[in-house]
Amino acid sequence: MAIAKALNPYGDVRGERLSGIPRAKGRAAASEPDLADEDDDGKAGLRIGILNPEAVVIEDEDGSGGVTLLFGAEEETPAPVFDSNLAEYLDDKLLASISDELVADFKTDLLSRSDWERTYKKGLDLLGLKIEDRSTPWPGACGVFHPILAEAAVRFQSQATMETFPAGGPVRTKIIGSITVEKEQQARRVSHDLNYFLLDRMSEFRAEHERLLFSLPLAGAAFKKVYYDPSLGRPVSMYIPAEDFVVPYGASDLISCPRYTHIMRKYPNEVRKLQVVGFYADVDLPEPTMTVREIQQAKDDLSGEDMVQNDDRHTLLEINVELDLEGFEDCDEDGEPTGVALPYVVTIDEQSGTVLSLYRNWREEDPLKLKRIHYVQYSYIPGFGFYAFGLIHLVGGIAKSATSILRQLVDAGTLANLPAGLKARGLRIKGDSTPLMPGEFRDVDVPSGAIKDAITFLPYKEPSQVLAALLGTMVEEGRRFASIADLQIGDANQQAPVGTTLALMERAMKVMSAVQARLHASLKQELDLLVDIIKTNMGTDYDYDTDPGTTREKDYDGRVDVIPVTDPNAASLSQRVVQYQAALQLAQGAPQMYDLPELHRQMLGVLGISGVDKIIPRTDQMKPLDPVTENMAILNGKPVKAFVYQDHKAHIQVHQTAMQDPKIQAIVGQSPLASAIMAAASAHMNEHVAFQYRREIELQLGVTLPAEGEQLPEDVEVDVSRLSALAAVKLLQKDQAEAQQMAQQQQAQDPLAQAQQAELQIKRDELMLKNKTADADVQLRMQQLAVEQERIASQERTARAALMFKAQAQNEENTMAREAAQVKRTLDSVAAAASLGEKQSAQDLAQATQTQSQVAAMASLGEKQSAQDAGDADRKLQAAEMLLKMAMQGDQTPASQAAPSLPPTEGAV
Repeated sequence: MAIAKALNPYGDVRGERLSGIPRAKGRAAASEPDLADEDDDGKAGLRIGILNPEAVVIEDEDGSGGVTLLFGAEEETPAPVFDSNLAEYLDDKLLASISDELVADFKTDLLSRSDWERTYKKGLDLLGLKIEDRSTPWPGACGVFHPILAEAAVRFQSQATMETFPAGGPVRTKIIGSITVEKEQQARRVSHDLNYFLLDRMSEFRAEHERLLFSLPLAGAAFKKVYYDPSLGRPVSMYIPAEDFVVPYGASDLISCPRYTHIMRKYPNEVRKLQVVGFYADVDLPEPTMTVREIQQAKDDLSGEDMVQNDDRHTLLEINVELDLEGFEDCDEDGEPTGVALPYVVTIDEQSGTVLSLYRNWREEDPLKLKRIHYVQYSYIPGFGFYAFGLIHLVGGIAKSATSILRQLVDAGTLANLPAGLKARGLRIKGDSTPLMPGEFRDVDVPSGAIKDAITFLPYKEPSQVLAALLGTMVEEGRRFASIADLQIGDANQQAPVGTTLALMERAMKVMSAVQARLHASLKQELDLLVDIIKTNMGTDYDYDTDPGTTREKDYDGRVDVIPVTDPNAASLSQRVVQYQAALQLAQGAPQMYDLPELHRQMLGVLGISGVDKIIPRTDQMKPLDPVTENMAILNGKPVKAFVYQDHKAHIQVHQTAMQDPKIQAIVGQSPLASAIMAAASAHMNEHVAFQYRREIELQLGVTLPAEGEQLPEDVEVDVSRLSALAAVKLLQKDQAEAQQMAQQQQAQDPLAQAQQAELQIKRDELMLKNKTADADVQLRMQQLAVEQERIASQERTARAALMFKAQAQNEENTMAREAAQVKRTLDSVAAAASLGEKQSAQDLAQATQTQSQVAAMASLGEKQSAQDAGDADRKLQAAEMLLKMAMQGDQTPASQAAPSLPPTEGAV
């Protein structure tokens, strides 16, 4: 048995294979000979064993020596590595069984989507890319197609192409996690490298993608295949039409689909190249035969192509399928087969059924053996099944109806302009019967009567206005539904806010925005596949000079995510421009909250302007300058930046002297950009002031502060804040002391300052004298107020006395009135006694008259005196009230001048 193992390390002498390894070709099976042969005397002799017709073994009896003779034996095939083509190791019968089963499944899958193919073919006929010569209802009838489908497809292709391929390239990057300078430089290198591959190395990428963008809106689905082509030595991204990608019934996506087939067509030389490099098995294929499917025939008719001879391309079926291969089973931890089918990629020649390749379709290090996806599905409007809806499905009926109505209108106009009719049998036209040319007259033979009696025109009508209106309505609805209607932005209110215009655009572009978002997601998947291929197959170093010490292997480490440059939130350039205009308007209201240079830089990028970094330089790419050069840059309107290690005191001094220079002030003041220049200079000096303050704090602390923008742990940040607070207090005290000392030194050395101090001293003395004078005036005023108050009090007492006198006078008047009444009663008594004697009466009458006169005189005198006393009392009260008000208000007018003259009261009393 030791000899047998030496001949076949993968099996026994019968040539049975282990782990799927076939036996060597041309080797016949033989039974194992009996090598224990002895002589008649029992002594061991020479043993000869014939293993097969091509090998003879001669060995000593004790096994100490021998020789093996091999006659044309072939070397056994080594065990396959993980990435090997298993078709080289499997038995032909097994490969034939796999091929038959997969081809049958493929035909079943193809049959399950036959209705989809018929609908797609009819929709292609409605594009109108080929002029149709119609013979019904008459030869030369109108064969025009309404261009609504073609217009929608061309518009979508043009818009999506401009969105996908801007001036800077189709790829941008996004940093995953925290952003650092190192990651930003890495992201820039990865972005440049991918754009270099897509635009320079992969010359087919743009053309294939534009083909996809034309077919996608029509069919609703399209595919891309991203793979490494060993014959080209680079990645390849090829467009696959929907009709060349077949999935089984019920499939929903590529991940869960158990089987999907890519129909490939390759020229014999292409197949041979892949066989030479070892990608395909080196087997002979029959001559290809002509196989043209209906959809391809319809496309050939539209493009004006025709296959005049047999197509010499091989039709290959690349089937991604799950198989449970004998010898390559999925095993558990104990090594027992689990019966789980594993993903494989099988390539079969459709005509002969020959298996060209069979590769494992999972990563070697993946314990789950998950299926690898090499295809990317693009969808227009996802619907019920695997194939999404396209314009043919959405507006194909409208396009067909619009084409029919358009042809009717054209045919009606033709009949109205060139009418047909009936003529009498005897009416003959001399010459031929061709239509008359304008201005031509021909001779006719009329049997009898007038010509008009021998000719009758059929009653054709002019083109119907109703049909024309209906056509316009149908086309408008179709264009609106397909989102290809023109936005009437010019008809809108020009004074409307930017937000209103943006809302109108978003409402009109919602469907297209959703389609663009799906394109963005699919292109992201395609770029991820491309990154994986570049990282795995394109070497560790870049193909061009880049930053020192960097390699492609280090940069493609997963820290930088690759995304398309398209914006999934905006379907068009105008929509993004309006969005940035709204952002700029917001920035004008609060400029301190925005990074205006970055906002303008992004705006220029959206507009497709190249060299944005040169137009608006980035601050992180600026170089340090001396203060004089910085002043020159500020005056010229160029950006400047301060750096932490510069001499900030010197920079500040140079900038301040430049701003205070009268010549510079005079020239800058006349410039319309004066405010901007002064603002830039002030902002730049503030940068130096901030750095100088940081340096002073570090001197107070005795240590260096953490770098700007460095992420600090919470405990470290708290400690730094506390120490910085103490250092800030010390710095403030230090600066205040220095400021006071500097002020004192300036005052001691400056004669002008001394003169100013003397002048201030004189002013202080004058102020003190004025204060003393004011105090004396206040005291005098207080005395005068006291006198006035005493005088007012005396006048109040006098007024009260006058009031009392007035009351007394009133009482006296009342008494006199009573006496007058008594006199009257007396007179009445005298009159009554008159009859007693005239003499006595006359005497009494005279006496009464005299008495009455005296009483009247006394009453009159009393009334005058009472009126005079009352007037004096009123005047005294008014004067007292006025003096009291003047005293309360602090009037400066002497009381002797302000008080009115009072009449003497004592004499009156």
